[in-house]
Amino acid sequence: MTAVHTAPAAGRPAAPAAAISDRSRAERRLGLLLSAPAVIVMLVVTAYPLVNALYLSLFSYRITAPQDRRFVGLANYGTALSDPLFWQDVLTTFIITFVTVAVELVIGFALAMVMHRAVFARRTVRTAILLPYGIVTVISAFAWKYAFDLQSGFVNSWFGLGDHAWFSGRWSSMTVIVLSEIWKTTPFVSLLLLAGLAQVPGDLGEAATVDGATAWQRLRRVTIPNMKAAILVAVLFRTLDAWRIFDNVFIMTSGQQKTETLSFLTYRQTITRTAIGLGDAVGVLLFLSVVLIAVVFIKGFRVDLAQARGERGGGGK
Repeated sequence: MTAVHTAPAAGRPAAPAAAISDRSRAERRLGLLLSAPAVIVMLVVTAYPLVNALYLSLFSYRITAPQDRRFVGLANYGTALSDPLFWQDVLTTFIITFVTVAVELVIGFALAMVMHRAVFARRTVRTAILLPYGIVTVISAFAWKYAFDLQSGFVNSWFGLGDHAWFSGRWSSMTVIVLSEIWKTTPFVSLLLLAGLAQVPGDLGEAATVDGATAWQRLRRVTIPNMKAAILVAVLFRTLDAWRIFDNVFIMTSGQQKTETLSFLTYRQTITRTAIGLGDAVGVLLFLSVVLIAVVFIKGFRVDLAQARGERGGGGK
């Protein structure tokens, strides 16, 4: 009798596992088929410039004197890494990235909650919140530059700041750059977090309310844990984008007042100084730093995307 009770009916336990496995394999194949064209196009578009940049970074080469090109190996990388200017630009880029992403995550989450819970005029609310992200970055940068400019700006008169020259110092210039970046890209973060909020099961919040949990406890223990995948995507995308910031710096300060970033340093070495080899070396270092940031974020968040999508059950199931 013991054997009869402990031995399950033939095929029953294996059926759900097989069904889940088949579905996972089918979705994986479908995902590969759908993403393959985009991956191929991206490889074609980016592979050659990347390989060419890596190749040219091994040479001492100026576009104004192509006949003087000579192989120097990793000397350009040594020059860049030993130059205090490079590390100053790394620090500037880090400050802009850290501040903008941190502020955008907080404000973006608040705006996502507003859009998620809006009952009346939901489309109007969402359109108003997402409108800044639809503006071209160059146009947005010019608008912020003219708003804070000493001659044409209106910010000083509105806030009674007199003749404060915003672009005459490092930190005031970086403040304007950071504010313009936050205004422009916070809607993007809020849109990604809104998608994450839509994936949070409503019954979990209701159960927590019944158990007497406060709004803060529901947010901290129910909403945010179930949004880890969306938060990872939002923070990762924005960090990578902010780490490559160029437009705002180029338009507002042209890298003056110690506001030069890594992307602008690459531009200045390659275009302004026509030092193709050294500029490509900085560009390759920028690319490697982007890859390192992506790896650190993905490993650090430890998010199981399959479980976040509900494909895997809890332990014991």
